[in-house]
Amino acid sequence: MAGQSAKPKPFAAPAAQQKLRLDKWLFAARFFKSRELAGAHVSEGHLRLNGQPCAKPAHGVGVGDVLTFVQGGRVRVIRITALSQRRGPASVAQSLYVDLDAPLPSKPA
Repeated sequence: MAGQSAKPKPFAAPAAQQKLRLDKWLFAARFFKSRELAGAHVSEGHLRLNGQPCAKPAHGVGVGDVLTFVQGGRVRVIRITALSQRRGPASVAQSLYVDLDAPLPSKPA
C-alpha cells in the first residue's frame, strides 16, 4: 500500500475563514499604540465582539466581525474588512475596517 506512506497535505482554510488574534488586529489597525495596550483593554472587558463581551486578547477575529469598544471617550463600532499580520502606515490601517459610527456632529462656529 504505497498510498499510505504519503504525508497528508496540511489543511489550508479559505480566506473567508482565516482568523487573527484580536490584540494583533487592534494593533495593526492602529487603534492602540502597542499590542500590550490592546490586550489590556480587551482583558479588562472593555470590548464586545459581535455583540458579545470578549475578555480574551487571543480570541480569533475574521473578516465581517463587528467590534464595539470605547476609545478616547467615544464608542467605536467597527466592522473588520481585512486582516493584516503587521502594522503598516495609517492609510493601510484604515483599509482594514469600516467605521459604523455615526459621524460626530460638527460644532457650530
